[in-house]
Amino acid sequence: MSFLKEFRNRELAEALVRKLRDIPLRKPIKICHVCGTHEWTIVHYGLRSLLPANIELIAGPGCPVCITPALDIDQAAELALQGKIVTVFGDVSRSIGTKYSLEAVRSEGGSVKIVYSIIDAIKIAKSDQSKEVVFFAVGFETTAPITALYILRTPPKNFSILNSHRYVPPAVINLYSRGKLEMDGVIAPGHATTISGLKAYEPLAKEYGIPVVASGFEPVDVLMSIFMLVKQISEGKAEVLNQYSRSVTWEGNVKAMQTIGRVFELTDAHWRGIGKIDHSGFVLKDEFKDYDARYKYGLKNVDYASEMHPGCRCAEVMLGRIKPTQCPLYMKTCKPNKPIGPCMVSVEGACRIWATHMLLP
Repeated sequence: MSFLKEFRNRELAEALVRKLRDIPLRKPIKICHVCGTHEWTIVHYGLRSLLPANIELIAGPGCPVCITPALDIDQAAELALQGKIVTVFGDVSRSIGTKYSLEAVRSEGGSVKIVYSIIDAIKIAKSDQSKEVVFFAVGFETTAPITALYILRTPPKNFSILNSHRYVPPAVINLYSRGKLEMDGVIAPGHATTISGLKAYEPLAKEYGIPVVASGFEPVDVLMSIFMLVKQISEGKAEVLNQYSRSVTWEGNVKAMQTIGRVFELTDAHWRGIGKIDHSGFVLKDEFKDYDARYKYGLKNVDYASEMHPGCRCAEVMLGRIKPTQCPLYMKTCKPNKPIGPCMVSVEGACRIWATHMLLP
């Protein structure tokens, strides 16, 4: 705990803010972070209010529950209503597909069980092999390795996964290159970058001139990362730097990435409200297709066009184009205890973070 105190030290934070104010900038800049935990730190400690007016912090698509396609939730609901046992993380169960959340499906008699990991789901499958069990595999490169590891350990035949894993670095690079994400620098998510390694973000700096800093999650971590980015921008540099050296390396967790690579391959994937992004999703390799719930149960794709609820502006929130308070549903019909948009569901969703900190329009 004493170690953490250093990263919550008020004097250090104030010194960093003073240094930030001394850096000359030719124009206003936008710094994007891609992590719900960073957004929580920024809001909880009021970091936006400490920054000079010409530095804007925007939240990118870094909440895995927020970007999980409505179609995938619909497919999980369909399986649960067919009598398969669908196992899912608690926050994902509250996200609404095109019609229902898995929580609502459970109240209607669907078979939905909350788990903490794929390990719990496999235990359920082993406990009664007459029942079909599906694990709704959601998350980024932080959760994909354990899914891959347990697929390699040959789970029982009554077990499969409904895969919705996504990969952050190519998504950020692609969104910037297509003009969907406007930014002058990126705070890379410390936990996901611990797995992928800093090198995954190198194209952003080398090809597009956008500096990147991998950041920890305490307030001093975030302020230091902002300082490292602003200094680069002021000096006309674009490098990939590491503020979170107590966890992140250039190569990342090589073993975890190799485990992912043995089970999954990269494919173009849909991100809710944002659309298809090149090479941003993990799909099971053919040799593991018997564990693919879509293949096993012949699930059909549907149109993604209607996946956002009328009036919901979560997609713009996830691209940093508007603040949560600018959505017309925010804290009116969409609240933490009754979310409509996906950004109000998870503790990593920007709308929920703003709402629980009582930030109002």
